[in-house]
Amino acid sequence: MARARLRDRLRYWFDGTMDRGTPALIGWLGLASVALIAVVTVLVVVFTNSDTEKNGGWLGVAWMSLLRTLDPGTMGGDTGGPVFLGLMLTVTIGGIFIVSALIGVLTTGLEAKIQELRKGKSRLIEHEHTVVLGWSEQVFTVIGELVEANQSERRSCVVILADRDKVAMEDEIRRRIPETGRTRVVCRSGSPLQRADLELVSLDAAKSVMVLPPVGDDSDTDVIKVLLLLNSRRWKGTRPNIVAAVQNSPNLAAARLAAGEDALVIDAEDIAVRLIVQSHRQSGLSTVFNELLSFVGNEFYPYPATALAGTSYGEALDRFDLGVPVGLRRADGTTLINPPMDTVIGGADQVLVIAEDDILIRLVESRPRVVASAIAPPADRLPVPDRTLVIGWNSRGVKIVRLLDRLVEAGALLDVAAPRPPAEDLGDQLAHLTVGYQPCEPTLRPSLESLGLDRYSHIIVLTDDDIHPERSDDRALVTLLHLRDIAIRTGNPYSIVTEMNSDANREIAQVTKADDFIVSTKIISLLLTQLTEDRDLHAVFTDLFDPEGSEIYLKPAASYLTPGTTANFTTVIEAARQRGETAIGYRLARHGDAPPTYGVVLNPAKAEPLVLGEDDAVVVLAEDGRVTANVPGQRKEHGKVGPGLPRP
Repeated sequence: MARARLRDRLRYWFDGTMDRGTPALIGWLGLASVALIAVVTVLVVVFTNSDTEKNGGWLGVAWMSLLRTLDPGTMGGDTGGPVFLGLMLTVTIGGIFIVSALIGVLTTGLEAKIQELRKGKSRLIEHEHTVVLGWSEQVFTVIGELVEANQSERRSCVVILADRDKVAMEDEIRRRIPETGRTRVVCRSGSPLQRADLELVSLDAAKSVMVLPPVGDDSDTDVIKVLLLLNSRRWKGTRPNIVAAVQNSPNLAAARLAAGEDALVIDAEDIAVRLIVQSHRQSGLSTVFNELLSFVGNEFYPYPATALAGTSYGEALDRFDLGVPVGLRRADGTTLINPPMDTVIGGADQVLVIAEDDILIRLVESRPRVVASAIAPPADRLPVPDRTLVIGWNSRGVKIVRLLDRLVEAGALLDVAAPRPPAEDLGDQLAHLTVGYQPCEPTLRPSLESLGLDRYSHIIVLTDDDIHPERSDDRALVTLLHLRDIAIRTGNPYSIVTEMNSDANREIAQVTKADDFIVSTKIISLLLTQLTEDRDLHAVFTDLFDPEGSEIYLKPAASYLTPGTTANFTTVIEAARQRGETAIGYRLARHGDAPPTYGVVLNPAKAEPLVLGEDDAVVVLAEDGRVTANVPGQRKEHGKVGPGLPRP
C-alpha cells in the first residue's frame, strides 16, 4: 500500500513538471540522453576492456555515445567486438527516439510561441506613444489623423488595444491605411475592461490615451467602465492625457465623474446636433469644421507673441505672412477667441494662428496694401421668418428642435415629415418656433412632392435609428436623390443637410450635391485626435463653439467687399476688423459642388488678387450670428447660429 502511494506521488510530481511546457520537456529529454549515455558508457567499460582502451578510455566512449545519440549515421564506421557494436547500436537507437522527440517538442514549442505572438498578448515596451482603447469604424480615421500629425516626428507609435484578433486588426489597418510613414502601428489583443490587459500597452509610459466608444447599445457603459479603471489605476509618474467620448448626452455626467478631473470627456450626440443646426443654415460650414479639426490642411497653432508685445489684436491680424490669427492665449492660460480689437498683446502671451504647419508661421516684412475703395459699406437686412423641414425622425430630433427654437427669429416654422408623428410634445416650452407634422414616406417620390417643398428654405434629413446604420444611410441616399431632382426640376433653392452614419456612404452620397453632410462619428474622431495631440486645444474649441462668445459663420461676401471689385484677402481682413470680426477665409459659390473643399478656402494668400461675387461668402469669427441664405422669394435672411462644445 505504501509503495503504491509513493508511486502515485512520483507520478503526480512528474505530471506537474510536464505541465510546465516546452522547457520542462526539453529538460526531461536532456536528462534521458545523459542517462542513456552514462549507462552505455558504464557497460562498455565493464564488458569490453580492449575496445574501451582502443577508443580512448571511458571519456572516449562517452564522447562516441554522445555523437551516436545525436547522429545515427556516426556508427557506420564502428569496429570492435560484438558487445561493443551491440552497445553502440543500442545508444544509436535510443538517440533516434530522443532526437525525434526533441525535434517534435521544439517544433510544437515554436509554433505555440508564434501563435502566442499572433494573439498579441506580449507586453509592449514603448515610450511617448499614443494608446487607443477599443475598436470601431472610427479607429481608421484616428490612425490616419495621427499619421498625418506625426509626419514631422522622427519616430512615433500608435498602439491599439481591442478585444479582437491581433492579425485581423493589423490586416484591416493595412488595407485601409497602406502607408503610415514614420508612425508605427502596433496592435494588442485584449479587453480594455480588464486591468491585466490594460497593462499590456505600457500606460505609464504613454503620451496620451484615447477611449473609443465601441459599437453597440451599451457603448457608453463600456466607456464609463474603462474610465473607472483608468481613474482608479495607480500611475507611475505623470498621468497621460486621457480623452473619451460618450454617445448619449444623459451619460455625460456619469462618464466625467468616472474619468476624474484630469480626463476630457466630450458629448458626441450634443456635438452632432449642434453641427446639424449650424450647418443647415450656413452651407459649407461642415467643410470648415472638417478642415480645422483635421490634421490635413489648416489647424490651430500657438505662436509666441514676443515680437507683437504692446500691439493690439486688431493690429496683429495682418502681421502674418502664412497664417491667420484667431485669438490669444494669455500667460495665465486663459483663451480668448476673436477678442475685442483693442485687446493689448502681452510679451508672454501666445497668438492662436490658423496655418498649415507651425513651421510656416512667420511675420510679414511689409504689410500688403488694403484696397479701401473695395470695402463695402455696412447695410442692414431685415430678418425673414425661417421655414425648415425635417425629413425623418430619430432620438436627436427633439434636441434639434429645441436648439433651433433658441436661435431663430420669432415666427419661424418647422415641419416634421415622417411616417409617424414624433412621440414627444415638440410644442412644449418653445418660444419662437411653430412646429407641425406631415405624414411622409421619405423614400417615395410622390410622398415628398406632396409636402410642398417650395415653401421651405432649409431641409434636414435625419437617419433612422431603428434600422441598421448601413440600411439607414441607403434610405437617406434615396431621399437625397429625390430632393435634389425635385429642386432641379422646380428651381427651388432650398438647402439640404443630412446625417450619415458612415463616411464611406457620405462619399457615395456626394452625387446628390447636398449642401452639407454631418458624419458625427468622423467629427468626433477628428476632435478626439486633436485633443489627444494637444490638450490645451480643449479650451480653444470650447470657446470657439460657446454660444456666448464668437463662433464660425459664413456671411455674404457683399457685406465685406463690393461684388466684382478686385481686392485681396488683406482687404477682407480689414473689412471684418471694422465690424469686430476675424476673417479666416472665404467660399466661392462656383466651386460649391467640387470636393473635397467645396469652394472653401481657409488661410488664403493675403496679397494675391481676390474677386468675390454676390453669391460668395466670407468665413469669419464673430459674435453676431446673423447669417444669410437663399430663400424662395427673398435673397437674404437672418438668424442667430453658433452653439458648439459645451463647457466641461
